[in-house]
Amino acid sequence: SDHMENIYGYLMKYTNLVTGWQYRFFVLNNEAGLLEYFVNEQSRHLKPRGTLQLAGAVISPSDEDSHTFTVNAASGEQYKLRATDAKERQHWVSRLQICTQHHTEAIGKNNPPLKSRSFSLASQGSANSPGLQRRPSQNAVSFFNVGHHRLPTGKRVPIMQPDHLVDVREMMSQAEGQQRDLIRSIECLPASGHLTSLDQDLLMLKATSMATMNCLNDCFHILQLQHASQQKGSLPTGTTISWLEPKISLANHFKNGAAQNFPAEINKPASVREEQSIAEPCQLTREPEEIDPDEELEDMCDDKEDDLGAVEEQRSVILHLLSQLKLGMDLTRVVLPTFILEKRSLLEMYADFMSHPDLFIAITDGTTPEERMIRFVEYYLTSFHEGRKGAIAKKPYNPIIGETFHCSWRMPKSDVATDAGSTFSAHSPLEQVTLPKLVEGQAEPDYYTVKFVAEQVSHHPPVSGFYAECVERKMCVNAHVWTKSKFLGMSIGVTMVGEGLLSLLEHGEEYTFSLPCAYARSILTVPWVELGGKVNINCAKTGYSASINFHTKPFYGGKLHRVTGEVKQNMTNTVVCRVQGEWNSVLEFTYSNGETKYVDLTKLSVTRKRVRPLEKQGAFESRRLWQHVTESLRDGDIDKATEHKRALEERQRNEERLRAETETPWCTKYFLKEGDGWVYHKPLWKTTSAAQTQQMDTN
Repeated sequence: SDHMENIYGYLMKYTNLVTGWQYRFFVLNNEAGLLEYFVNEQSRHLKPRGTLQLAGAVISPSDEDSHTFTVNAASGEQYKLRATDAKERQHWVSRLQICTQHHTEAIGKNNPPLKSRSFSLASQGSANSPGLQRRPSQNAVSFFNVGHHRLPTGKRVPIMQPDHLVDVREMMSQAEGQQRDLIRSIECLPASGHLTSLDQDLLMLKATSMATMNCLNDCFHILQLQHASQQKGSLPTGTTISWLEPKISLANHFKNGAAQNFPAEINKPASVREEQSIAEPCQLTREPEEIDPDEELEDMCDDKEDDLGAVEEQRSVILHLLSQLKLGMDLTRVVLPTFILEKRSLLEMYADFMSHPDLFIAITDGTTPEERMIRFVEYYLTSFHEGRKGAIAKKPYNPIIGETFHCSWRMPKSDVATDAGSTFSAHSPLEQVTLPKLVEGQAEPDYYTVKFVAEQVSHHPPVSGFYAECVERKMCVNAHVWTKSKFLGMSIGVTMVGEGLLSLLEHGEEYTFSLPCAYARSILTVPWVELGGKVNINCAKTGYSASINFHTKPFYGGKLHRVTGEVKQNMTNTVVCRVQGEWNSVLEFTYSNGETKYVDLTKLSVTRKRVRPLEKQGAFESRRLWQHVTESLRDGDIDKATEHKRALEERQRNEERLRAETETPWCTKYFLKEGDGWVYHKPLWKTTSAAQTQQMDTN
């Protein structure tokens, strides 16, 4: 009874992007099952500024920080609230959950299901379908499996009726009661003896059952929001979003292999017909093309991804997509809606990780193996911040097989010499940089050039290869990455499977490295990016290695984007450098001699890449290939962007089908398969070795 008392107090409420957070006085009316708020405590006797019905609501602590939580009503309305600290948040969340459960169970008791009544998932016309009849003998399992029936061709998306949600809530309440009984039975076991409350299998069962119930509650929340959005008519009459229409079976749609019905060819824009009429890639020239850096111009494109408007407007579309996904589902073959896309290809995103070429070039200037390893770690940790365009989590275009991206950077030699010592805000052992002297009388440019090329070498699985080199400094990096994405409920996880290799030919050293996982969090509200996982950097020749941990934020407390790491000498197991901080903010490096250095990533100078103009690019270079999608997104025309994107994907499917029928293997252009990896066809270590051999033969 104590927990059912009314509570009140001030909380911060998120209004919108313009107004932001505002203090409001909240009252939890347990008897009525309402959460009300007022401008301040003095206006409590007036009409509430807002009211939420808590029956059927879902109360969710946020993973953004330890103070924020959301109240998602069955109507689809949402309050995003913030308490003063974690303890106050827990107090409000627990009281709201108790009130919500009480009133939700009351609805279930007052509205018992009619066992003899058949029902239809569709609003009309499909009640006579044998596959959609509910029989008195049906149990909860068969009820939850109703969603797996194939929908008749041409029918609209099914609408869940309100009383069906009550049925689901009642079954979940029963399951929650059984789960509580299970937990109680386990906890009542003796602490010692043959079967104890600390038995590993029982602890696993306890944890799994709790996780299962949490997952079911999240799924039920999605159903509530989906129903509410459909009731409100979020999609205007006549709107057609192709993947919402069940023109093909869901399974085939996710396989990304079935042909779709498109408007007549004459009705398509010329740019779409052009995209579909490009010849089969293997019939194009697959000979590697030497890109002249002098043809490349400084890139003036600056597409920051800070616009949330489309995401907010299309929430019902996101909800519908989420309702069709299963936890752990591989999203590689799922066609995602266009409005969540960045205005660049994944291949170009890899290039943006090279936006600090001065730090990359400076690696080889380290006078000892220890310095060079530390320099590489510094460069590695500073690369992720610029690789993200803004704080909003959006997805780059999935590269088309055979797609390529070329660019380069020019760094004045004087800038490299000074930046290596002055970019950072404290003294360090790395401040002295020695550059090779220019040969007198030799007309060499006063800048270094770093060249970059990337290619999509495989479609299933999606594998990208990329390569960068600085010939003057005799260094290059080669990497291949397989992006595996999974649906994790309210977030999406992307595992970067693959390996990179940095070669410092001047020192005869090779550094292998891996990449962290990436997560798109809070995909129903304000999506944001988080990195997680452990990566390793190793140099077999010198015996130095680095271990770096990207920490995901814990449920309670903790900081966002935290990273820690250490560099050590493997032979002696001596730690020579430790690093901590945030990968998108400030990093702190502490060296074995006691000195400390801080790197403020927000103040690091970014070198703009150089890219050939569109008219000089090949048909399968990223910017020319996706130019119509990008232009439509910039203009805010989502429908046109979707049409152009669909045309590219349809062409890729047709080409893949043709290759399968003719048993024609795909021909890569710049990368060759070696073992489990992909290597650039003309890496610097091969050309340098060949040149040395030729010189010896001449002598």
